[in-house]
Amino acid sequence: MSLPNKKPVINCHTHIFRGEHVPPYLAKTFVPWPLSYLLNTAWILKFYKRSVRSSGKKFQDPYVEKRRKRVVKAIKLRRNKLFSSILSLVGMVLTVHVFFIIFRWLSLVFNPEQNEIIGYIIKLQTWLIDHTMLFPIHNVYLQILLTVILFSFFKSGRNLILFILRKTVKFFSILPGKMTKDLLERYLLLGRFTLYKNQSKIFSSMKEQYAPGTKFIVLPMDMEYMGAGKLKPENSYRYQMEELAAIKESSSNKDAFLPFVFAEPRRIKEEKDHLKYTSENGKVTLLDCFIKQYIEEKKFEGFKIYPALGYYPFDEALLPLWKYAADNGIPIMTHCIKGTIFYRGTKKKEWEAHPVFKEVVNLKNEIYESLLLPQGKNKDFSLNFTHPLNYLILLKEELLRILVSQCGEEIRNLFGYTDLNTELKYNLSHLKICFAHFGGEDQWNKYLELDRYGYSNELIKEPEMGIDFLYTANKKFSWKKLQDCWKYVDWYSIICSIMLQHDNVYADISYILHDEQIFPLLRQTINHDKLGKKVLFGTDFYVVRNHSAEKNLVATTTGNLTVEEFDIIARDNPAVFLSRN
Repeated sequence: MSLPNKKPVINCHTHIFRGEHVPPYLAKTFVPWPLSYLLNTAWILKFYKRSVRSSGKKFQDPYVEKRRKRVVKAIKLRRNKLFSSILSLVGMVLTVHVFFIIFRWLSLVFNPEQNEIIGYIIKLQTWLIDHTMLFPIHNVYLQILLTVILFSFFKSGRNLILFILRKTVKFFSILPGKMTKDLLERYLLLGRFTLYKNQSKIFSSMKEQYAPGTKFIVLPMDMEYMGAGKLKPENSYRYQMEELAAIKESSSNKDAFLPFVFAEPRRIKEEKDHLKYTSENGKVTLLDCFIKQYIEEKKFEGFKIYPALGYYPFDEALLPLWKYAADNGIPIMTHCIKGTIFYRGTKKKEWEAHPVFKEVVNLKNEIYESLLLPQGKNKDFSLNFTHPLNYLILLKEELLRILVSQCGEEIRNLFGYTDLNTELKYNLSHLKICFAHFGGEDQWNKYLELDRYGYSNELIKEPEMGIDFLYTANKKFSWKKLQDCWKYVDWYSIICSIMLQHDNVYADISYILHDEQIFPLLRQTINHDKLGKKVLFGTDFYVVRNHSAEKNLVATTTGNLTVEEFDIIARDNPAVFLSRN
């Protein structure tokens, strides 16, 4: 309940999208084929729904007689000794073969030589094949079919395999590390919330866990361009947005519901009616288009971007939108943490080097080339898109000028570009941005541990400025400083420095709240004269559910902060962040 003379609590980071809005091949690129295709999002959610719903109907089945007849038939078959013996034999043979099929799949993602027990299993497999007790099955489709048959119809065989894999081979520990475990947890999470019929039900589930009067920023996800397969038409981004608009218009939710619009540069390029505008003297005016409909007519609160899906936040297609947002005080929420959602397609050749930043080739002769981005795996490369230093290209005029020089005539005219030596007539230094997740708890720990690295102490030495990313002590522009910050500096230091240098830059603490170790540094940040005005409360509902329940997150947060500290990040700062010019 909102207290007298106090602004309402605003949870600045929540999600209510459903599992059906997620592409099918989420496991692609870091779980080997065919496992990546077996972990099909749609299949898993369908199976989860059926299993949960069937278990829920055990005591309310309207077809009791039919079920009883099936049970009676099954009992009679089991009592038939010949049939029972044949079935047991088939089950045993199938169990042995499926065990080694699954073992073969898993051997694609771990090194058998690193585990003595696994070595014994390989020897056993070889011995069985040599003695014609095991038949090598190479056809992948037949492997899948046999596995499905066993797990569907032979409960004892299925349970035995799961027991052996779990207890002997430690099934989950041999999968490729934390990222795969996170992905499996994400599937389970999507399964839980896909049981809700629509986004409105999910929102109500969240809202009921908070005091009356609480408001929620709701962030949609547009994952249709991440290279993980296509969505069904009824689950497309546009239908997701229409559903959000319907929730916002309903009388019971319209005051608490603060939805954002997802800005996807590839959709802007592909769909001509997505973003249409005119510009004059650096001012962008929206024409009739999707963005205008949701921002100006339906009154959505801001923009959401997720660069890890395969683009930079300074993509040329986004620049007119950012100019419009900056001039109108419209907030932008951007993903800034390493996670399991990232681009799954083939890495593009032009991604091998940063579009703007340079690195030193010869410092003495001041020779610089484009900053190389060597990461090969998608999950690692995604951090180049998400890196907080990318936003300096939008916020710092001298870097924006370099970017605009590479753009088409329309963008050059929009910003009043003359040449590389002349300041832009119009810039984006007043852009309102929030770094979601504050870089991640791992980056907070990195900040605390880097006690001997110079840049990590700049927040203490220069509390009003933080790190000067662009200039040396003698005020000379330095690509070397940017290069070092990109490669070596923790994101907590980078984000805090950007917030100190730009009045409209914020960071929320969503997701990282599940880690109670962050609270000492969080309190220090909140009590900083300038940084304290830039921190926003958010929980990342429901994405953080695998780590902590929503009510537990709120209780932990309020228990670790004073009333005044919580009010700053949950009441005062969000109100300023959402305010328009």
